Amino acid sequence: MQQKKKVGVDVILDVLKETLAANPESDFIKSLLFQYQERGGLSKKQLEGLLGKASKVVSISEAKLATLEAIILKKHAKHRSDLPAPTPLYTKDESVGKIIDEILEKFPQHKRVVFYKTKFDNNETLSAVEKTELERFKKLLFDKK
Repeated sequence: MQQKKKVGVDVILDVLKETLAANPESDFIKSLLFQYQERGGLSKKQLEGLLGKASKVVSISEAKLATLEAIILKKHAKHRSDLPAPTPLYTKDESVGKIIDEILEKFPQHKRVVFYKTKFDNNETLSAVEKTELERFKKLLFDKK
């Protein structure tokens, strides 16, 4: 249920009617007047458009235009926050890459490590089991000495 405005001075309605009287063919002003009468208000952008049209009409007093500007300034301005910087979905664990490179440097034909290298290069995540297996391979291959 809409509440009726208090009876008194309605600057927006006065400006709308005077602007429509000066430009009777303007569909924009007609639609603003219709919306104002039906819904009881206009958005900030609509009021700014009305001010632009009304400022060209000589018969509208400067006081009403100033009041309309004050109403516009009083309206809440919607601001969208900036988008956050894009972050990659997957970040490579460089320690795993080093382990893979160390093993393949000495044993380039190690099939399981070559498989992990392919997964690592394709940005696929290595599971915890696969990481421990790589560490176990490293320990077995390099700690024999």
